[in-house]
Amino acid sequence: MWWGVAAALLANTLYSLGFVLEKRALTALPEVTIRQPVRLLRLVVGSPLWIGGSLALAAGFAAQLVVYRTLPIAAAQGIFVSGLVLLVLLSARLLGEETSGRERYALGAILLALLMVVLSLREGADTVSQDAPYPLVLLVCVPSLAAGVWLYGSAERRTRNRHRRPTTGVEYGVAVGLLYGVSSLAIKGVSGHLTTDGIGGAVLDLLGSPYPYLLAFTGVFGLVMSQAALQRCRASLIVPVCTTVTSLFTAVLGTLSFGEALPEQPLRLALRVAGTALAVAVLLTMPKHDASPQPSPPAKELTSP
Repeated sequence: MWWGVAAALLANTLYSLGFVLEKRALTALPEVTIRQPVRLLRLVVGSPLWIGGSLALAAGFAAQLVVYRTLPIAAAQGIFVSGLVLLVLLSARLLGEETSGRERYALGAILLALLMVVLSLREGADTVSQDAPYPLVLLVCVPSLAAGVWLYGSAERRTRNRHRRPTTGVEYGVAVGLLYGVSSLAIKGVSGHLTTDGIGGAVLDLLGSPYPYLLAFTGVFGLVMSQAALQRCRASLIVPVCTTVTSLFTAVLGTLSFGEALPEQPLRLALRVAGTALAVAVLLTMPKHDASPQPSPPAKELTSP
């Protein structure tokens, strides 16, 4: 169990560092858009700083495989979301981003909500499942992917309105979070197929499952969508929203799909349900628009005496 906790903390560090490095690289690039995916990929691949960020995210992915083999899904999500604090600190330090008082309270409430989820766990009492029925996985994942792509497209259409208010990126975060939630379930499924015995058979078995194909879809679309969103919005807001949606999606639907039972003790069950409800409520009340910039006062004309 403690190996899983250590791997989750390492994944937190790598993911936070990777997102911040990618955001910093994107601020120096021309504007990117999902309508020109080839140009977007060409620009980011040409940035050494972005490459460093993507390597950090890839290392976080490897650590996540270890996490899902040793911890229940709900426990893993609670630890992953604790990385939001590190992300906000790195964003302030390396990107100069500032969060509003309301957003800081929201982040604190999210951490409290997922701390409640973690406290609902007990070592030895929670099962760690390794696989789920494929039809059930597809029933959960396919509509979620469609909803994420549709929501992102709707947000894109609103941004093209020249009279729009400045957006904080909540819609982008929710859309990408749905894709990453599906990716997280796919990672959980892949981790269950990893074995040192009969590697050839394990690979064939894995290729016969939906998990590698879900990873491929979410990898390509998630990359393009997240980079365009990161360039437009603050990492200190869009990443927490994305992480919250991903964690709740994985904790709730992943627990049901993989058959990891909810706590039987009333207190632990109440903590898990209340924590999930609080996180969803906070997400729904987060501000969706930044304050409009105030126009500069007109310069006074100099008159000769």
